[in-house]
Amino acid sequence: MTRSRRTFTAQEKAAIVLRHLVDKTPVSDLCDEFGLQPTQIYAWQKQLAANAAMAFQTPRQSIKQDDAKDRKIVALEAKIQQKNEVVAELLQEHVQLKKELGEL
Repeated sequence: MTRSRRTFTAQEKAAIVLRHLVDKTPVSDLCDEFGLQPTQIYAWQKQLAANAAMAFQTPRQSIKQDDAKDRKIVALEAKIQQKNEVVAELLQEHVQLKKELGEL
């Protein structure tokens, strides 16, 4: 008999980890209550700590980062387009030379 995999929403994960951190609920009690392994709760705790800086980021900062990423994407796409045009031109010249030399 196979068990289906349960998924927790981000809000549920945060609530479980915060119960451990803020309310000082032991991990063993949380594991029994939610049917989890302790390593899973610690992994969520590590993920929460790694992304904590995003909670203090102002909306203006995230918009600036998004704009910078968008500008970089546009610039890189333009660069790729230019390279594609150069390659197409070189291939066209190559085919023309082969025709002139009678190889095609």
